[in-house]
Amino acid sequence: MERLIRAENLGVTLGGRSVLEGITFSAVEGELTGIIGPNGAGKTTLLRAILGLVRIRAGKLDVLGVPCSRLREVRPKIGYMPQRQSFEKNFPLSAADVVAVGLLSPSAMLRRIADQDRSIGAALQSVGMEEYTRRPFKDLSGGEQQRILLARSLVRQPVLLLLDEPNAGLDFPAQQSFVELLQKLKQEKGLTILLVSHDLVSVASAADQLVCINRTMHIHGRPAEVMNSPYLDQAYRCQFDFLSMKEKRGAAGE
Repeated sequence: MERLIRAENLGVTLGGRSVLEGITFSAVEGELTGIIGPNGAGKTTLLRAILGLVRIRAGKLDVLGVPCSRLREVRPKIGYMPQRQSFEKNFPLSAADVVAVGLLSPSAMLRRIADQDRSIGAALQSVGMEEYTRRPFKDLSGGEQQRILLARSLVRQPVLLLLDEPNAGLDFPAQQSFVELLQKLKQEKGLTILLVSHDLVSVASAADQLVCINRTMHIHGRPAEVMNSPYLDQAYRCQFDFLSMKEKRGAAGE
């Protein structure tokens, strides 16, 4: 399978401070890669580097076959769902309006209105929200809003999808439902997905591989291998806020 992302000894400095260093991993076409690590580990910065939004200080990074210096060329093929966003409660955005924001690019704006409408409808259908097209976004539940935001990142039919803490603030059933949706999209659309998450149990159960970072690389491998590795403890330094480590590891290995 083709490797859509290749990072080799990747380093990023922001404001004169080293944020990432020595990051080496690859993401294979059609796989879901979980990016895990404690708060402040540099996970969001890693996604922004893949998008070409921050400068690479050291190492190499290839995305969709191009080096980091040319990432602008392939950015339209990448869907990005940033950390949970809020919308002005009094601003009357429908679900379709929120999805349409994903089409705001010079090339997309030149498409016919009918083509844009079909793209929005297809994106909503892919996340099971086609019946919510005209519903006010502010009236939806947290889980429903996250599906709409996911549809926004899918509206241009990307081949690579980057998700930054999409489960933050959701209750457990909504988290599970969202992860199951990602697995469905991966299988049906052949999407390559990078998922940043604090929910180790859910991401370990869904991912094909895990990349554990805390400013530097700690471990990279299959979920069972990572969840049972002493390097995981080292990366988090007792910052876990869920069940006991043994329970998590047991769930990941089942």
